[in-house]
Amino acid sequence: METLAGRVAVVTGGGGGLGRAMVERFAREGMRVMAADVQPAVLDATVGELRDAGLEVSGTVTDVRDYAAVEALRDRTLDAYGAVHVVCNNAGIGAGAEGPIWEHERNDWRWALEVNLWGVIHGINAFVPLLLAQGDEGHVVNTSSGNGGISPLPNTPQYAVTKAAVVTLTECLYGQLAAAGSRVRASVLFPGPHMLRTGLFESWRTRPADLAREQPRKKPAVTLEEYEQLMANAGVEVQYTPVEEVAGRVVDALHTGDFWILPPSERTDESIRARAESMLKRDNPGYLREVAG
Repeated sequence: METLAGRVAVVTGGGGGLGRAMVERFAREGMRVMAADVQPAVLDATVGELRDAGLEVSGTVTDVRDYAAVEALRDRTLDAYGAVHVVCNNAGIGAGAEGPIWEHERNDWRWALEVNLWGVIHGINAFVPLLLAQGDEGHVVNTSSGNGGISPLPNTPQYAVTKAAVVTLTECLYGQLAAAGSRVRASVLFPGPHMLRTGLFESWRTRPADLAREQPRKKPAVTLEEYEQLMANAGVEVQYTPVEEVAGRVVDALHTGDFWILPPSERTDESIRARAESMLKRDNPGYLREVAG
């Protein structure tokens, strides 16, 4: 896209963290933005603060697990702004289960799959037909993660599996949009290159009752501090990337049309090479031991 001013963006998970950073950056680029989030209070606070700053931002409470809710998000955006040009399927949860994978409850899987994967599918199904029908430039940005999208942390299978699936889904979307000769592009976003301090590790606070665990946890959910220790045990230096920096990369990708929103990182490149070499050699995935610590 040559210019973003006057365009319309939709961001799911837009109430806080990376989503909020994208909402604010888009608005400061002159876009009109619809922020969607499952937490009404968080969303209202974000929309109010950004409006007070003179930015054109609206909000719609949306549970991306529910396709009808995502359709309603689309319709409300059209009612408010008359068009949609950028869709960021960003809503996600950490879905941290405990113990070995063969003991994880099915609801742990359902929750992660419904938000992290079905939420993206719902966003594609609700918005891409509209983007195509408009005949204008359009862009879909799906948020993945190095955990799964590059190589998995074995102790977080639900999250890693869903984020790996988002990469494949977005590759397919990109290929089909290109084959159709459309003006709509797709990108997959890898936040980073370092960790982000967001509410991802407090996702358990928004876990819906219908997907509650059948058995109580043996220990509390993993906190950000405990995850930092896990990374340190794996030999990974814990550093942080500001969410505003990631939002800036998304803006750059909208201008250039780049598929991979993947910041340079020696550690990431090493992981990509290790996994590729393991596959080419038909070798066992020894690189997982390095990540697991």
